[in-house]
Amino acid sequence: MKSLTRIACALGVVAALYTGSAVASVTVGGTRVVYPLENREVTVKLDNDRAEPSLVQVWMDSGDANAKPDDASAPFVLTPPIFRMDGHKAQTLRMMYTGDALPKDRESVFWLNVLDVPPKAKSGTDENSLQFAFRTRIKVFARPKDLPGTPADAAQTLTWKIVPAPDNKGYAVAAANPSAYHVSFSEIDVVSGDQTFKNEAGGMVGPKSSAVFPVTNLTAIRAGAKVKFITISDYGGATPHEASLGE
Repeated sequence: MKSLTRIACALGVVAALYTGSAVASVTVGGTRVVYPLENREVTVKLDNDRAEPSLVQVWMDSGDANAKPDDASAPFVLTPPIFRMDGHKAQTLRMMYTGDALPKDRESVFWLNVLDVPPKAKSGTDENSLQFAFRTRIKVFARPKDLPGTPADAAQTLTWKIVPAPDNKGYAVAAANPSAYHVSFSEIDVVSGDQTFKNEAGGMVGPKSSAVFPVTNLTAIRAGAKVKFITISDYGGATPHEASLGE
C-alpha cells in the first residue's frame, strides 16, 4: 500500500519555510502506552478534533525517528494501519505483540507514530494557504510480567554524578538506573550554591543502564550540590524528586 509518508515529506519541505501556530487535529489518548507482554493486545484511542476528515497512517519503530513505515522494525502489529477519520470522530487502534523474543528481566521501549494528513483545500480558497501533515510519536513500553519493584519507585533508585560534558565544555550529569523500568524526565536541574543550572531537553534513562544529560553553563560545582528532576509516570503525571550528586 502506498505510504503516506511521501505526502508528509512533500508537505514538510514547504511547511519548513514558514512559521505558524498550527497543531495536529488527530490526537492520541495519552502520552505513552504501556503494553503488558502477557496481554494479547492493547488498544489506543485516537480523536479527530477538527470538523474536517483526516487520512491517518500508523506504524511503530524501535527508536529510529527517521524510519519509514515500510522500513520500521518493531515486534508489534497495528490495525488498521491506514484509515480515514471523519471530523469529531474517534478511532481505536489495536496493538498486538507478535511474540518475538524480548528481554524478560526489564522493559523494552518502542515508538508509536501517528501521521495525520488533512484534506486538500477546497477550490476557491486562498491559493497561498498551506496544508500541514503532522506526525505524533509517543513511547510504547513493553513490560514483561513479574518485574521486581514498580515503575513509580524506579526514580528513587537512580544514582547521579557529575561528569564532563559531551562537548568537553563544562559539566553534565549522569544517571544510573539499576531498576527494570525506564525513567523519563521532563526536567533536570542542578542546584549548586544559590545557582540553578538547567538541562533543556529532558530525556530518558533505560533499565539497568545509564545516560548523560548536558547542563547549560555548568562550569563549576560546589560541595553539597543536588539534582532536582521531574519524572513522568505511566499515566503522564509529573512527580518531582531530589537527589545528591556524586563525583
